[in-house]
Amino acid sequence: MFIHIGGEKIISTSELIAIFDLSIEKSSKISKSFVLHAQKEKNVEVIGEEECKSIVVTKTKVYYSPISSTTLKKRTSSLLVSDIEIFSNQRSR
Repeated sequence: MFIHIGGEKIISTSELIAIFDLSIEKSSKISKSFVLHAQKEKNVEVIGEEECKSIVVTKTKVYYSPISSTTLKKRTSSLLVSDIEIFSNQRSR
């Protein structure tokens, strides 16, 4: 199965590791270090020109997505993907 993560980018759910709210990059030293390492290795892709709202981690790349982590969670849930953890600092409405 596949998930649309913004722009024209679609990834296989089998490649998906985690989805984070963008705010985690500022609030966690570990996640900031992880992203910096990915940038050094040139494994980061910014999707589209809109403001980034989430970080999507796959087996081979880190994507900055303009789609919120909450929306991406809904998309993965609708695909019945049960082995993905969604981390979000957003409050449920």
